Amino acid sequence: MSFLIKRKKTLQIKVGNVKIGGMAPIAVQSMTNTRTQDVAATVSQTKRLEKAGCEIVRVAVPDQEAAEAISSIKDQISIPLIADIHFDYRLAISAARAGADGLRINPGNIGSKQKVKAVVDIATEFNIPIRIGVNSGSLEKDILKKYGGTCAQAMVESALRHIELLKSFDFHNIKVSIKASDVHRTIDAFRLFASKTDLPLHVGVTEAGALYPGIVKSSLGIGMLLAEGIGDTIRVSLTRDPVEEVRVGYEILRALGIRQRGPEIISCPTCGRCNIDLIDIVEQVEKSLLLNPLPLKLAIMGCVVNGPGEAKEADIGIAGGDGTGILFKKGKVIKKFPQEKLVEVLLKEVAKYEKDTTI
Repeated sequence: MSFLIKRKKTLQIKVGNVKIGGMAPIAVQSMTNTRTQDVAATVSQTKRLEKAGCEIVRVAVPDQEAAEAISSIKDQISIPLIADIHFDYRLAISAARAGADGLRINPGNIGSKQKVKAVVDIATEFNIPIRIGVNSGSLEKDILKKYGGTCAQAMVESALRHIELLKSFDFHNIKVSIKASDVHRTIDAFRLFASKTDLPLHVGVTEAGALYPGIVKSSLGIGMLLAEGIGDTIRVSLTRDPVEEVRVGYEILRALGIRQRGPEIISCPTCGRCNIDLIDIVEQVEKSLLLNPLPLKLAIMGCVVNGPGEAKEADIGIAGGDGTGILFKKGKVIKKFPQEKLVEVLLKEVAKYEKDTTI
């Protein structure tokens, strides 16, 4: 954890074998976009998420078939699984019995108190947490009327109402999320909620959108909250392959100095001095190291004059120009070689670094 960030200490719970809150490492989550009842597809995607560093996966449970599929899915994956439940409390019961490590519900659409209690009872029986997931688009009518629409105060009141309901059944194994599709309301809601309770928080911007707007919204929303010490788990929501959500999540954590996973690539934006195809070189290296978990800093520079100096903090770096490539470490030039071998030389050095690190 960066010394600049004073993290809010929250109560600790466990989702499977992953500790959440209580100063445990901030966990990166994602959600599959397969049909959960398609066990093969869901397992395949979850394994890809695992390789990317996903630590908790959520699956949609729209019907009984999906709930029952959880058992087979769990048998084939290594990370905890959360069942996403809406409307039908019986699906939560079936999902818990099938081995779900946690339940995500919005008590407001589950139904009567008796139905919510049935969900609480099954969670208690299997000792699994419940995440209260409040979204701006699904607030109670009386709360919307009270505040004249959706706002941070309305979302927080909804969350607190649901928490009190669960606690009235003597259930305290709770995690909370309060999300809107815009950054301002999301941040305001989490700030307000964090000032009122010490429950662990799952942060994100819901329905953030396609790749670029989604990355920007999530980076701002999640990043600002984490910088203030708010958040115990994160999920970047993108209309994209969920593996991209995990990659972006780790980049947010890296940028804040909270967690490091995989190589960090430093590269110049190019200028008139650059006479190599730097964009293509960077893309080749990114693709080759996509799932490599080694947390080292790489520099790929387009100028042999300024490159080593500008990237002197890099563990390994390359620069090229006028037919010559150079390899440098911590700003010191190690060797020169033909420019066309830039990618080859860098990847070999990374492999060597990885081997030396694991010995």
